Amino acid sequence: MEVVNTFMTWIFKNRIGQIENFKTNPIEVQEKLLTELLENAKNTEFGKKYKFSKIRSYGDFVKNVPIHTYEEIKPYIEKTMKGTQNVLWPSEIIWFSKSSGTTSSRSKFIPVSEESLEDCHFKGGKDMLSLYVSNYPDSKLFTGKGLSIGGSLSKNPYDGQSEIQVGDISAVITHNLPLWVQFARTPSLDVALMSEWEAKIERMAEEVMDENVVSISGVPTWTIVLLQRILELKKAKNILEVWPNLEVFFHGAVAFGPYRNLFKELIPSPKMRYVETYNASEGFFGIQDQKESDELLLMLDYGIFYEFIPMEDNLKEPSNAIPLSAVEVGKNYAMLITTNGGLWRYAIGDTIKFTNTSPYRIKISGRTKHFINAFGEEVIVENADKAVQIASEATNATITNYTAAPVYFGDSKSKGAHEWVIEFKNMPKDKDAFLAKLDQSLREVNSDYDAKRYKDLALTAPKIHFVEEGIFEKWLKSKGKLGGQNKVPRLSNSREYIEEVLKLM
Repeated sequence: MEVVNTFMTWIFKNRIGQIENFKTNPIEVQEKLLTELLENAKNTEFGKKYKFSKIRSYGDFVKNVPIHTYEEIKPYIEKTMKGTQNVLWPSEIIWFSKSSGTTSSRSKFIPVSEESLEDCHFKGGKDMLSLYVSNYPDSKLFTGKGLSIGGSLSKNPYDGQSEIQVGDISAVITHNLPLWVQFARTPSLDVALMSEWEAKIERMAEEVMDENVVSISGVPTWTIVLLQRILELKKAKNILEVWPNLEVFFHGAVAFGPYRNLFKELIPSPKMRYVETYNASEGFFGIQDQKESDELLLMLDYGIFYEFIPMEDNLKEPSNAIPLSAVEVGKNYAMLITTNGGLWRYAIGDTIKFTNTSPYRIKISGRTKHFINAFGEEVIVENADKAVQIASEATNATITNYTAAPVYFGDSKSKGAHEWVIEFKNMPKDKDAFLAKLDQSLREVNSDYDAKRYKDLALTAPKIHFVEEGIFEKWLKSKGKLGGQNKVPRLSNSREYIEEVLKLM
C-alpha cells in the first residue's frame, strides 16, 4: 500500500501547476471561459433566444442575458426533464441534481451535463486531494478507504419511464465515479445510494466500521449521526479506536465552527485535519488550500463564469452585477454563475465575502434568503455561526444544530427579540452565561445588531430554547427531508421554521 500511496500522491500533485495558472491569470482564464461557454451554447434554444452568436464582450453578455432566478429558468429545465434536449446546453443531459439548499417543500432540479460532471464536480474532487497531498506530503491518504456520506437517486418526476434520474449531487457523483475510485471508497454503492435514511445509517455503520477508513467526506450533521452509531456498535470511546489511521475530514454544506468541539470529542487527535470545500448542486466552487486558514480558493477553471452583486443592491438589477475583476475585499456579495451545465447568470442564493484578490479567496457568509433583518439588524448566518461557536466554547457546551427567527412587536409597547432553538449534545451548565455570551458575541460581530440592542432600544435579549439531541432530526423527518445534504435553515426572517420546530417540543 505504501507504493500505491506514493504513486497516487505523485499523480495528484501534478495538477498543482494548472491551479497555479488560474491563480496567476484569473481574469484571462475567466474571460476565455465565458467566450467558450457562449460559443458552445449558441445553437441551443436558450442561446438563440438571447443571441449568443452576437455577443462579443462581457458588456454584450450583460446587455443580452438577464439574471435568472430558479423560477425564471425552471421552464427550460422542465422542458429538458420532459425529454427535449439542446435547450440550455448542447450535450445530452440525463442527470439532475435535486437541490437541498433549503428545507422548503419545493424541490429544485439542477441540470448536470457530462461537462459539468467531468470538468467541474470530478475535477473539484481531484483538486481537493491534490491540494491536500501538496500541503501534507506525509499523508497516507491512499493506504485505506475514503468514507463518503451522500444522498440518494430517484426517478424523473416528469417522466418516470425515461432514462433521466434525479438525486442529491453527492449521489449523482457517487453513481458516476470511475471504477478505480469505487474500489477506493466505502460503503458499497448500493448502501451509499439507499433512500431511507435511518436504515441507511444502520447499514452504513455495519459496513464501514471494520474498514480501514483514512478519510471522510460529507456534511457534518449526518457524519456525526453515523459516527455516533458506529461508536455504539463497536462499544468504543472514540472513533480512533475504530479507525486508528483516520487523518482528514473533507466537509461542506454548513459552517464547521459550531461542530468543531463535537468532532474533537469524537476524534480526539491533535493530528486530525479538517478541510472545507464549497460544492453545491450547481457546481464545485471552492477548496480550502491553506493549512492554517479556513479561506476557500475560488476555483476558476471548472467551466463556471462568476459574477457578483453587492448585497446592498437589488438582485434583479442587472447593471449592478460585476465580474471577478471588480470585486472588493470584505464586501458581502450575492453570487451569480454561468456554467457548463446550462445555468446562465443564475442567482444561486449564496452570499460570499472575498478575503483576498491575489489569488481570489472567499468565505461563505450565508444565503440571500437566510438572514434576520426584522428590525434593521441585518444578522447573517456568518454572524450567527460565529456567535454560537464562541458561546459554546466559553461554556464548554457542544451544539448539534440550531435555528433562529425574530419575535415581532406584539403591540405598541412591546419590543422585538430573536428567538433561538439550539440543540445540544453537551448542554451548558450555566444557560444564562451561554445566552449572555451569544448576545455579546453577536453585538461584537454585527454593529447593526449592537445598535438595536443598545439599552434594549429596539431589541431585547435573545430568547433561547435549550433542547436535547433529536428535535431537528424529528423536524426534518416530518418534512420528508431526513438525510443527504438537507440541512436546517439557520436563520429566517419569518417564523415558519421555528414555529414548526416548537410544535414538536
